[in-house]
Amino acid sequence: MKTAKKILLVDDDRLVVKMMAAELEARQYEVLEAYDGREGLESATLNQPDLIILDILTPVMNGLEMLAELRTHSRTPVIIISAYGDAENVEKARALGIECFLNKPFQAETLAEMVDIVFELGALSDLSAPIPE
Repeated sequence: MKTAKKILLVDDDRLVVKMMAAELEARQYEVLEAYDGREGLESATLNQPDLIILDILTPVMNGLEMLAELRTHSRTPVIIISAYGDAENVEKARALGIECFLNKPFQAETLAEMVDIVFELGALSDLSAPIPE
């Protein structure tokens, strides 16, 4: 039996998290939830998800700060979701190695399709390989 891919959702909007989780769980993904950047970083380190879906504006530690810290020890694929998709944020996120950037608002199904594509592309290359020291 194939193990479900594990996805970490990091967003301070609990309604958005529940909406995304419901769609992803319906597609047989295992979903972890975090509501701020620090909690997200701790969960990513502890649980080693296969993918992280990350909002930019999160309390305690914003999404870009979390991503920068994560990249010091992990290449876990990341999809950024944000209502602040200005060129500067998109460029900062791309420089930190994201898979894609999705502007809010969006349909949960659109996000789930992006997730499917990221995993399909990841099967062609080893996106989760540890960063060499």
